[in-house]
Amino acid sequence: MSWLMFTVTSGRPWPSALTKLARCYLSADGRAGKMAADWLSPAEREQFLMELKATGWVEVEDRDALYKELHFKTFNQAFGFMCRVALQAEKMNHHPEWFNVYNKVQITLSTHDCGGLSKKDIRLAKFIDKVALSL
Repeated sequence: MSWLMFTVTSGRPWPSALTKLARCYLSADGRAGKMAADWLSPAEREQFLMELKATGWVEVEDRDALYKELHFKTFNQAFGFMCRVALQAEKMNHHPEWFNVYNKVQITLSTHDCGGLSKKDIRLAKFIDKVALSL
């Protein structure tokens, strides 16, 4: 099979097994988009995970996601960090799952449309590390 094409027909649901896969291959208007432009090849995945694990990211056991817990001196510092990440996440249209209590921020990254890690998660994780180091 040299080319795979999906067709979206309004009013007819996708077979459930194809739903997540199809979303990764479709543009916003429902036509065939960039073919998995944000998917990680096995080599990219291995390289990026090695780099991110060195900065404190860990793989989540029960799903294809990355997790990191950050501690700041004060709530204001934690909140400032979250604001900077939120602005970047909005630009990327890729939002983290996160939880904050006082000076602690817990972050989980995964691309829900693709059902796992993608290049978007890697880019956002690297941005998060850059911001955390600057505080």
